[in-house]
Amino acid sequence: MAVDDSSDSPRPVTGPVLVGVIPGQRAAVVQRAAVLAADLGVNLACVHVDVSIYQETLPDGSQVLLPIDPDGDFSYVERTAEEIRASVSEALTDCSVAWSFQTLAGDPAHALSDAAEAIGASMIVVGTREPGIVHALEEVLVGSVAVHLAHHQHRPVLIVPLDPRPFE
Repeated sequence: MAVDDSSDSPRPVTGPVLVGVIPGQRAAVVQRAAVLAADLGVNLACVHVDVSIYQETLPDGSQVLLPIDPDGDFSYVERTAEEIRASVSEALTDCSVAWSFQTLAGDPAHALSDAAEAIGASMIVVGTREPGIVHALEEVLVGSVAVHLAHHQHRPVLIVPLDPRPFE
């Protein structure tokens, strides 16, 4: 009997939960994603997207991350990745879910979407921006990763509120 993949009926969740992680992010985002992954019986893929680097394919087919500023200090990329990995590890200390971490380059919404597609993620989890004028200005200039994902994804996007405020 053939399975009709064109229907809108729900399919079993088999792909990992992908969570976008950033420097200084509150542990609640990764922990919520980990609880979901554990409840669904899937792995957790933690992905950091660094906008200050780009990915280049070498003649042998391998890919390398390079700084946008060739004269800049590239070691900060590795330091940032290690800091995020340590933060994720600490946040997941009491969680039994298997997890991975990787750093990607480029536009965060596109990179998270591409990563989700590549691993067959069942959903994407992101946090809201921190409160404050600097973060509000950044959202106006760059846009919201969560909104971009929600409008351009065929998989569910879960947005974890970091500073919920009641309606007045």
